[in-house]
Amino acid sequence: MAKKVGILVEYDFEDAELVYPYDRFQEAGFNTVLIGPKGGTQYKGKHGYPLISDVSSSDISAQDLVALIMPGGWAPDRLRRDKKLVQLVKDMDTQEKTLAAICHGPWMLCSAKIIKGRHVTSFVAIKDDIENAGGIFKDEPVVVDKNIITSRTPRDLPVFCKAILKQIEE
Repeated sequence: MAKKVGILVEYDFEDAELVYPYDRFQEAGFNTVLIGPKGGTQYKGKHGYPLISDVSSSDISAQDLVALIMPGGWAPDRLRRDKKLVQLVKDMDTQEKTLAAICHGPWMLCSAKIIKGRHVTSFVAIKDDIENAGGIFKDEPVVVDKNIITSRTPRDLPVFCKAILKQIEE
């Protein structure tokens, strides 16, 4: 059975930051699932790309996954309102499983209250949120701090996905 990688999905996700990792991990042989507040629901990205969630936040747990990817766009602002998804992020961290967030995705890490004292990057607009949550902001293409991997923008997707693959294959 293929290892399962979860990717969070909600309205107004950054299209490239969801589709690129989804395709990359499928190609690498992982069972890639889209996790939304509701399962079987169509969510459209900022640029109109439609995707249907495979499972709801109620039907997945950290035990099911080897990694969880949090794309950016405006979706993380909605996703962090789902207590079950925030708990999923916390549980992944407690189990030291890979948590990967890009662009505005680190808002989920802030809401889960797991970045105090940890090195994190993001889109520059949420730098203050990261620092206010106790994170140490780094303006670098990819930042790895234990099980947390973060990147800034779609331009960083190649190094972001390489870092995730390296960590989950070790």
